[in-house]
Amino acid sequence: MKKEKDKAIVVQRGDALSVTDVQYDFLPGGSLAVPDGDQVVPPLNRAIEIFRKKNLPIFFTRDWHPTDHSSFKDQGGYLPPHCVRKTEGAKFYAGLNIPEGAEIISKAVTRDSEQYSTFYGKDRKGKTENTLMEQKGVSRIFIGGLATEHGVLHTVRDALEEGFEVYVLTDGIRAVNMNPDDGEKALKEMVEKGARLITTDMLT
Repeated sequence: MKKEKDKAIVVQRGDALSVTDVQYDFLPGGSLAVPDGDQVVPPLNRAIEIFRKKNLPIFFTRDWHPTDHSSFKDQGGYLPPHCVRKTEGAKFYAGLNIPEGAEIISKAVTRDSEQYSTFYGKDRKGKTENTLMEQKGVSRIFIGGLATEHGVLHTVRDALEEGFEVYVLTDGIRAVNMNPDDGEKALKEMVEKGARLITTDMLT
């Protein structure tokens, strides 16, 4: 799936950045690793710095599971244990630049809740990412992180359904690709639903 032509996109008031699930368990060596998942970090840090300098909202989302989460194989699910709260695997990657004051959004925090989308995950006060963005006057959302066909795709779907303009940072995402074209299919769906594909070097 081709991204848009390289033209500068000025980040401005009304914009927000959402960084999806850049946690150790989703990176190489983790229990549910995304191939080359660590390669999203440099471009995401580039975008983070642009938003930080302009004092614009930045959201960092994470899986934050209990030890008996229903998705785990030993609970009858289909996945290995991953991103169990307060474990090393659930931590954000140390090389990811998380500015002071950034919003931290946790999802799938109870045993039976399975959330791919970050959009209805909650902060420590119980406010959803969607609600916080509305309160901050956000109209355009720039999304990157892991994984393309899971957290990123579901977040893009929800953001578009809620009426936001959505940009996907293609150099800041990676796919699991259980089937070789899963990531490409996800990008195609995002575009068909109205998202725009760009790279972080287009941001200014």
